[in-house]
Amino acid sequence: MCLSTGRRKGLPFIVSIILSQIEAVEVEISVVLGRSVLPMQQLLRMGRGAVIPLDASERDEVWILANNHPVARGEIEIRDDRIAITVTRPADIYDFMAGAA
Repeated sequence: MCLSTGRRKGLPFIVSIILSQIEAVEVEISVVLGRSVLPMQQLLRMGRGAVIPLDASERDEVWILANNHPVARGEIEIRDDRIAITVTRPADIYDFMAGAA
């Protein structure tokens, strides 16, 4: 990108502007650890301390979603007492829709 004009080298000016605007858009990232199917009756009886079993184990990859759309798979890490996700591969939307863990 040329610092004086803000234009990206080799791109038409309008395309350069559009790309800059797109890159400025914020995207909400969320992570799906696993899934569970419960009868409504059981869900309604849940209170503080209830445990919801998931279809995933400790070592399974998680789903990384951007604005609720699967974009990647990842692994959970702990860094400085914070939970973090390391991206491992692109998401396969068909696996996500099928409920694969």
